[in-house]
Amino acid sequence: MPPEVISFARGAPSADILPHEAVRKAAATALENDWERALSYGTGRGHPGLCEWIATELHGIAAERVMISNGSMECAALLFRHMLEPGDRVIVEQPSYDRTLLLLQAAGVELVPVPLEADGIDVGAFEAALSEGPVKLAHVIPNFHNPAGCTLPASKRERLVELAAEHGFWLFEDDPYRLIAFEPHELPTMLSLDRADRVIHASSFSKTVSPGVRIGYLAGPAEAIAELSTRANQHYISPNMLAEAIVLEMCRSGILKDNVDFVNGALRERRDAVVEALGKHIPEAEFVVPGGGYFLWLDLAPETDTVELLATAMTEGVTFVAGPDFMIDGGHSSLRLSFAPVRPEAVDDGVARIARALEGSRAGAAA
Repeated sequence: MPPEVISFARGAPSADILPHEAVRKAAATALENDWERALSYGTGRGHPGLCEWIATELHGIAAERVMISNGSMECAALLFRHMLEPGDRVIVEQPSYDRTLLLLQAAGVELVPVPLEADGIDVGAFEAALSEGPVKLAHVIPNFHNPAGCTLPASKRERLVELAAEHGFWLFEDDPYRLIAFEPHELPTMLSLDRADRVIHASSFSKTVSPGVRIGYLAGPAEAIAELSTRANQHYISPNMLAEAIVLEMCRSGILKDNVDFVNGALRERRDAVVEALGKHIPEAEFVVPGGGYFLWLDLAPETDTVELLATAMTEGVTFVAGPDFMIDGGHSSLRLSFAPVRPEAVDDGVARIARALEGSRAGAAA
């Protein structure tokens, strides 16, 4: 009988750390106290109470600068449809989130790759890309990067905001992992540094509540948010009002904070287990130890082909995502591990299976 598959592939937590009881209680309260709004159509901006809570509690801005959507990927899709035209130059990190790259490729824009360093995007390469022609938008994941695990320091955040003001491009701050932090994390959002109305911030409750709630949001200049919410209303009337009412109850009651504390503890344990197992079984792998989030990005020997490695790994009963999925070009010697779905007791076995697959691939190449 083949071994049970251990999957490091999906960027989602395992069921044992999903807050089903907390969501059930919040849903009951929302349906008692907010049932009329929860069960009705809303506007393209979403639940006004949740907009107000996000604006006040997370960003210290006016509620008119926030809108809700059905997950942060819908935020990105809406933003790209509104702001981009075929042929526009868009700066993307390399590596970057694969689904964002797919959305941008579908929009027909010219992708301008800028490499990552251990502390996030290479600002020198970013400035060089700006010198080669006008840029319409730059997509940056500042905290606990997917897939690379790195985090931008304050100095880089400040410089990117300055560059957006100087060159007039939109800076899309894609920040779903900000609260999934394993150590104290006081870095400012780029939205909070923006004085030229060039930053659009996106985040999500998929990581702090659960993927199934499908609640994301955009925060930015009031005029841009008004235009985007009008487009949202034309496209899908309103985001899911019932889910928003449940999330709002979790936010107001303190359930959200308690759940974030619990999830961060569980994910920290999983990260530590993966780091320990890599040191034991694949010590040659190079990676940034993430201070939060879900992911590690492994760089292996240059001759490694992680697409082929994945096929071999699947015969060992383990999966991950090969590096080329996150790259415009290259990435064949890299891969992404998600530690979120793997319980700590299974981590060592999972990494050992990848190590065996790696040894098998090397032996096959040498034969």
